Amino acid sequence: MKMLHVTVQTARFEEEIAFYRDIVGLTIRRDARPGRNMVFLSDSEGDTEIEIIENSASADAGNAFLSVGFRTGDAEAFRAELEAKGFVPGPMVTPGPGVKFFFVRDPAGVNVQFM
Repeated sequence: MKMLHVTVQTARFEEEIAFYRDIVGLTIRRDARPGRNMVFLSDSEGDTEIEIIENSASADAGNAFLSVGFRTGDAEAFRAELEAKGFVPGPMVTPGPGVKFFFVRDPAGVNVQFM
């Protein structure tokens, strides 16, 4: 079974799109605008999809323990890049040899892990 997508409902619709497009590097694949503010973004293979729906009633993404994870070439360099852009990433975690990651919250409050 293949996971199709993760849905994030947010009052910060355009900021959420910009985060996954400009920071994570995903591309808008399906766009329901105008009509319904809903977009799907994915990587070049279409394997990672994030569905973003505008919902003015959503204060945040909900579960504080939910996270979405992405692989990056160099977690430490990417963490420094996010800090330079004004984000507040969590500490670098190194649970074992060769494994490094950190978390940052996206505009809707979702914990995003970068490894």
